[in-house]
Amino acid sequence: MAIEDQKPVGSGFSARPDGADVVRDVELEGKTAIVTGGYSGIGLETVRALAAKGVRVLVPARSEQRAKENLAGLEGQIEIGSMDLGDIGSVKAFADRAGEKLETVDLLINNAGIMATPETRIGNGWEAQFATNHLGHMALTLALLPLLESTPGARVISLSSTGHKFGDIRWDDVHYEASPYDKWQAYGQSKTANALFANALSRRLAPSGGLAFAVHPGGIFTPLQRHLSLEEQVQLGWLTEDGQPTELAKQGFKTPEQGCATTLWAATSPLLNGKPGVYCEDCDIAAPTDPESPMARFLGVDPHACSDEAAERLWAMSEEMLAEA
Repeated sequence: MAIEDQKPVGSGFSARPDGADVVRDVELEGKTAIVTGGYSGIGLETVRALAAKGVRVLVPARSEQRAKENLAGLEGQIEIGSMDLGDIGSVKAFADRAGEKLETVDLLINNAGIMATPETRIGNGWEAQFATNHLGHMALTLALLPLLESTPGARVISLSSTGHKFGDIRWDDVHYEASPYDKWQAYGQSKTANALFANALSRRLAPSGGLAFAVHPGGIFTPLQRHLSLEEQVQLGWLTEDGQPTELAKQGFKTPEQGCATTLWAATSPLLNGKPGVYCEDCDIAAPTDPESPMARFLGVDPHACSDEAAERLWAMSEEMLAEA
C-alpha cells in the first residue's frame, strides 16, 4: 500500500451517517470483536452498534468500574476485562485471558487513545502518547495474532487521525530524550504511527486472508479533549469563551454516533476487499492530501503516513522497544 493506492471507492454513504446506519444491512450475528476504549466517546458508540447487531464484544478497560457504568443498559453480549495500554504486562495478560475463552476474533478495533497530554513517561521510559496510542495497541495485536490468523476474514482497524499531518515519525528521537517535548507534535507522531502500523500489519495478515486499515473518524467532542484547557480550545477555534461549540465546530465536528461510522465501514465493507492497509475517512478510502485545497489541514492523507518503507521501519523499531519492555 502506498499513496497511489489512496483512491476513494464511492461507498454510497455520506460523510456523516450514524454508525448504526452503516451496519444496518450487514450480517454480523455470532461474530466476535474487541474494542479498546469501548466505554467512552466513539468507542462506546462502536460497541453499541456492534452489540446491537449480535456481535460478542470484549471491552478492555483501565477502569472496569467506569466501563460497567458507561456500558450499563446497552443491548447485546458485552464483556469487560482489565487492561491498561500503558502497561505491556497488562496488555499481554488481557490477550492471554481472551485467548483462553475465544476461538476467533473477527474484529480488533484499536480505538483507544490519548491526545496532547503533558509530558509523561511510561513503560520503559517511553513518551506516553506514542506508547499508549501505538506501542500498547501493537503489543495487543501481536498477542492476539494467532486468533486473528485463525479467523477467516479478520479485520484490524487502527484509529489514526488528521493529526498525522503534524508530522512524520521522529526517527532519531521518538521519545523526546534529546529535544524539548511538544504535545501536539507527539500526538501527530502517534497518529502517523497508527496509520503506518495498519500498513505493515496488512502484509502480515495477508497469508491468512486478514485485512488491516487505518481510520480517521473526524473531529468529535469526546473525552479525548480532557487534557486541553478552555483557553486552548478557544484558540483552536473549537469553543467560545463561555465553553460552547463555535460555528466552525458545529459545521465541522461530528457526533460520537457519526464518529464511529468510518470505523464500522472499514470493519465491514466488502468494497475494501483487496485494498489492504489503506487510510479511510468519511466512510471511504481517503484521497491523497491536496496541498492547494483550503481543507488540506482536515482532509486527505499525507504521503508520510502511507509509506511501505516507513511502515516496515516503524514495525522493526517498535518490535525492539516491546522486546525490552
